[in-house]
Amino acid sequence: MRKSQYIIILLTAILLNSCYDLDRYPTDQLSSGTFWQTDEQAKEGVMGAYNALKAGYAFGIYWANDCLSDIAFGYDDNVGMQSIVQNTFDANSGHVKARWQHTYNGIRVANEVIRKVQESPKITDTVKKQIVAEGKFLRALLYFHLTNYFGGVPIYNEKVDYDKDYMNLQSERSSLDDVRKFIISDLTDAIADLPVKWNNDNYGRATKGAAYALRGKVYLFGKDYKNAASDFEEIVKDPNNEGYGYGLYPKYADLFTQTGHASKEMIFSIQNYLSAGFNLGMGFDHYIGNYVSFGFGWNNVLPSVGLADSYELKNGKKFDWDDFIPGYNENVNNFRLKVYTSTLDDNDKTKVKTYTGYLNQLKTIYTQRDPRMAATLILPYSHYVGKFSSNTENFEYVIAQGTNNGHFVCSCNYYYPRVLYLFRKFVPEGDMNGQLTKKTDRDYTPINFPIIRYADVLLMLAECDNELGKLNDAVDYINMVRERSGMAEINNGDPWMEARNKDAVFERIKHERAVELVLEGHRYSDLKRWGLLKDAMTGSIKDIVGNTLFNRQTFTDNLLLWPIPTAARDHNPNLVQNPGW
Repeated sequence: MRKSQYIIILLTAILLNSCYDLDRYPTDQLSSGTFWQTDEQAKEGVMGAYNALKAGYAFGIYWANDCLSDIAFGYDDNVGMQSIVQNTFDANSGHVKARWQHTYNGIRVANEVIRKVQESPKITDTVKKQIVAEGKFLRALLYFHLTNYFGGVPIYNEKVDYDKDYMNLQSERSSLDDVRKFIISDLTDAIADLPVKWNNDNYGRATKGAAYALRGKVYLFGKDYKNAASDFEEIVKDPNNEGYGYGLYPKYADLFTQTGHASKEMIFSIQNYLSAGFNLGMGFDHYIGNYVSFGFGWNNVLPSVGLADSYELKNGKKFDWDDFIPGYNENVNNFRLKVYTSTLDDNDKTKVKTYTGYLNQLKTIYTQRDPRMAATLILPYSHYVGKFSSNTENFEYVIAQGTNNGHFVCSCNYYYPRVLYLFRKFVPEGDMNGQLTKKTDRDYTPINFPIIRYADVLLMLAECDNELGKLNDAVDYINMVRERSGMAEINNGDPWMEARNKDAVFERIKHERAVELVLEGHRYSDLKRWGLLKDAMTGSIKDIVGNTLFNRQTFTDNLLLWPIPTAARDHNPNLVQNPGW
């Protein structure tokens, strides 16, 4: 194992403790007396801060945030956050406590890096500036993450010595505006000292463009559209010829595999990889994957029917089931189940005896839709390369009663007669060309996870321009994203593609962010800032054929902010609870 990997593991172990005491570790490992003495050690130390992002409720399962919206839902109260989906959580809920704790733990690591590097007389000034800038970028990202759930929070910076002061961390909550000012200050400092690019050996570290993009997002969430647009334009238009080099990757589906996960579209992403004896990845395979994914996935996070139905036809028309299967919209349950159900061979339940009579219509429905649909979802009667037993096979997703897992179908034995879409995005195909072996942990899928990518920035810039009255520019940025997937352009002359006013353009942005960024964790915060979360989190969750999977309790206004965890308030009595809790 490389030394840098060892340091990351050790720093992560420190992160999980309630406070940090580097001097607890033997002098031949990591201690304040022998560490933070060289440029290389400074780099190794900041890697621990990057790794802190992978804590489960920091960004480790950030993709599951889409369960808290209209485009996905979850089973399992930890990963799927089902009690939040059902509006039944409170200040004692484990995921609420963990979101606060994991994120503040990451902030602590970033603060330690900033403080230790600044104090070291042996680290060169050039490296010191870069490392401090990285620490401030990561701290800003984590504070921004906290504000999206809790609003204003206490601010702790690098002046805090956690070895000495942990039990006395009892600051009052700062206002949301003050936390945003702190975040913007950090990012402004980071912009000044971060490089435009790193060499290949340092790929994945924060860059000047990443800091601009994140600062623009902070401005956007504060409804400062002018400053947000300026930051986004910096990396889209590159007015000073910095050479950012960002752009849309040609093939959408490949962005979420190892083919394109390190492409020019990724402005900042969490780095996930495997090497001999060392796992550093995320649990896509385990929690998003299905029964024949490598290592047996759990399907804790599933796409909503509303998401699937929202994918347009390639010409931009809204999809309507009745255009393909007359009577589908009005007839639920038995009729729709008939549309999907095939029968299996009596003697071999891994073989289809008779396919549904609607097979051709279903396949036509899929091929005529936005290509991002098939890239994102495993659709009934589509294929997925899975790994059943020790064999990598091309499985067909068949809906039939009594199907066993030897013939790929997740929704029969376990779910039938409920019929569900499954996620394909981020789920590894087969064994990833031999990378996944019997020794590989399914919790460490080696696919990078994007925090901010270029398409996201284009759509945020479109949102700013729409608010600033620059509708034509907004439409141009939306069309750039649509064109990549071969979708019809807005305002192309077809009457159903018209968007000539602010409300119409906003509807296009709302749709595009759903189908483009699904499973990237943005939808919850998008809906909240648009004032649409309450509507999205109201009502029941249904399957494809109309069966009710579960009902949500009434969404009340206090749910727009999560409660400050009871454990945090027990430790710090100065924390005022959010309204309604």
